[in-house]
Amino acid sequence: MTDLPTSAEATSVVLSAQGTEVSVEPGRGCRLASLRVGGTELLRQGPRYGSFVMAPWCGRTAQGRFRNGGEMFQLPLNGGSSRPEAGAGPHALHGTVRDAVWRQTPGGTDTKASFTYDLTDPWPWEGRVTQVVELAEDGGSLTLKLAVETFDVSFPAQAGWHPWFLRNLGQGGEDVRLDFSPEWQEERGEDHIPTGKRIAPQPGPWDDCFGMPGGVDATLTWPSELSLRITSRAEYVVVYDEPAEAVCVEPQSGPPNGLNSHPRQVTPLDPLELTTTWSWQRL
Repeated sequence: MTDLPTSAEATSVVLSAQGTEVSVEPGRGCRLASLRVGGTELLRQGPRYGSFVMAPWCGRTAQGRFRNGGEMFQLPLNGGSSRPEAGAGPHALHGTVRDAVWRQTPGGTDTKASFTYDLTDPWPWEGRVTQVVELAEDGGSLTLKLAVETFDVSFPAQAGWHPWFLRNLGQGGEDVRLDFSPEWQEERGEDHIPTGKRIAPQPGPWDDCFGMPGGVDATLTWPSELSLRITSRAEYVVVYDEPAEAVCVEPQSGPPNGLNSHPRQVTPLDPLELTTTWSWQRL
């Protein structure tokens, strides 16, 4: 069980440049608690929201079970379907680090900070997750970098981000519009686990994973207010736009249940590394 953060651990780390401010909470899973551009908040507020890290897996791991080599491992079950009528789950959801207490590493600046979390029970192997948060000097973009490394034994892993962007910025404007061009959509079973079949992208609303083999490239536009572009070399993105308050666009290294369907081995010589950049402009 993760220890509750002390008052010092719960302190926000604030990065700022040219009217843009990013608040990181290392005591709450190293999530971005706030992203304000010219005083306008872009992320849904609250302890579950902002933008959190998913590692060492993303989304749902079916029934919390996966293999490494010939051995089966069981993760705690903490999430089923977002639609109770679907009869899904329970599954192991979003990794182990989103509610953990991270540590800030020395050497930060007004625009850059680095944080680490050492993997422990219930993850079966020792390792480390690192997140670097860097705001551009002109305040026009934010780059996030994730790394998952092992201290000894190789293991499968995934990494990604789960940002909750506000559907409406609350300034009298229109709701956000999402523009992206995936090559395929992962067919989702009744249990919300991908079936392994790739289908043509379907109309929303979505709680679905899409393939973008050239890298994630998606733009959120609040008409006449602001546009925000999300890019990453990651080839998968989950879009969750069912909530009335927010739209989630989640770059990640593999699809849900990827510990089983797309295992990416992390070795002492080959950590898993992932980067996303968010850039914005006023309209």
